[in-house]
Amino acid sequence: MTSRATAKHYDLIVTGAGSGGIGAALAAARQGLAVLLLEQGYVIGGNAVRAGVSMWEPGVGGTGIPFDIYRRLRQTPRAAAIYSYGRHFCWSGAGSFPGGEHVIDPQRGYLDTLRRYGARALAEDEAFCREHWHGVVFEPFAYARVVGEMLTETGTCTVMTGTAFRDVASTNGHVTALTLSTGQRVTADAFVDATGDGALCQACGCEIMRGPESRTRFDEPSAPEVADDRINGVTLIFRITPAESTDVEALPDEVPAHCWWADSFPAVSMVHYPNGNINVNMLPTMQGITFREMGYARAYAECQRRIYAQWHHLQAQYAEFRRYRIAWIAPALGVRETVRVVGKYVLTEHDLRAGLSRQRHTDIVALADHAMDHHGEGGSYGELREPYGVPYRCLIPQGFRNLLIACRAASFSSLAASSCRLSRTMIQLGQAAGTAVALAQHLGGSLPDVPATALQASLRAQHVQLAHPLSDDLRAHLHVV
Repeated sequence: MTSRATAKHYDLIVTGAGSGGIGAALAAARQGLAVLLLEQGYVIGGNAVRAGVSMWEPGVGGTGIPFDIYRRLRQTPRAAAIYSYGRHFCWSGAGSFPGGEHVIDPQRGYLDTLRRYGARALAEDEAFCREHWHGVVFEPFAYARVVGEMLTETGTCTVMTGTAFRDVASTNGHVTALTLSTGQRVTADAFVDATGDGALCQACGCEIMRGPESRTRFDEPSAPEVADDRINGVTLIFRITPAESTDVEALPDEVPAHCWWADSFPAVSMVHYPNGNINVNMLPTMQGITFREMGYARAYAECQRRIYAQWHHLQAQYAEFRRYRIAWIAPALGVRETVRVVGKYVLTEHDLRAGLSRQRHTDIVALADHAMDHHGEGGSYGELREPYGVPYRCLIPQGFRNLLIACRAASFSSLAASSCRLSRTMIQLGQAAGTAVALAQHLGGSLPDVPATALQASLRAQHVQLAHPLSDDLRAHLHVV
């Protein structure tokens, strides 16, 4: 660690150690920068760990640091695997099943997980989804351990868990210092906000977007005519484990057996872990607007009641689940949407529909291809026909020179955010942000002035996919049995 860092000054401070924060801190530290990574929770990893969202859905662009993490996870027995579709209640021949099932598929490799685009729709295109839709499932605390080891191995990254910032000093578009919850004051040349709700950007006075924008704001065809308060639904994930008993678990006394919050129990996504456990995700556990109205603590308690009722329903109606017991309930809600920061460019539905073939951005730093999808708030808007790119300008808050944002609160419209919010895309954005900070310090300029060509060249050198299809060299790099 440099003497400047020991004196509580860093080259880079990253707030939030979820997907984006991990990508930013690791990318910058690997290039020799003294990095401080702050996480208010007790463990790094964000939703992937505390919320149990320990799977990466299929999608273009999951290269660079996501692949590095996967490769390290594979060194631990039963810590990670590739999944394929099993049964789905929309498909004929699936039998009686309450949603979608993802099963471990040893015949598939990481390369198979790098495509989502091209289906007509999941319900209509079973053959396509079985052939092309594969993802990664991993043990959440193995993930936290592996990422922690990777950060430590850089020799230049300090990680502080259980620590948030409580005050920020900024002037004339420059953040200068943070006062931490410990009372400590820290300074840095650059800052990356990866908090998920844009907390640092909000504290700096950045312009914020909340909920779906009106159709006239960005001229998005799928946007509502009038802006409203709807946000993506939230999930409380639980985990079940095989058991010898075959009876139905008793409900807690205060939990009724019926679905009191909707007309019927929601569908579930069930993802098998390598050790035989199953991750259970209600789609969703709670609508976003209800979550916002209740507040976090009340919403979490209500979601607990709902998953007990859901699990009782599953066991009562589907005999196969009587051989399982709840083994774990995530200590945090899986929150898909909060607010978004207005940056130098706002990614919109137009970018997603245009795809790489028709986008004209010269500063693309990440690729994605997931459908726009509002869980519990109107469903999917259809699959995309090709991947799209996210410009670097989406990471630059308007008016700031040494601050970037790399999380789901980056500069996206509500519709665009519903597509590119996924974990591997956020890690990619973090990797781009950390790399941009390293380049800015090397070149002696501010973050908005980092040349796009230099940033893209550095990302390609880190095995990040910025064009489609994959090059032969990158395909060879990503080959893992």
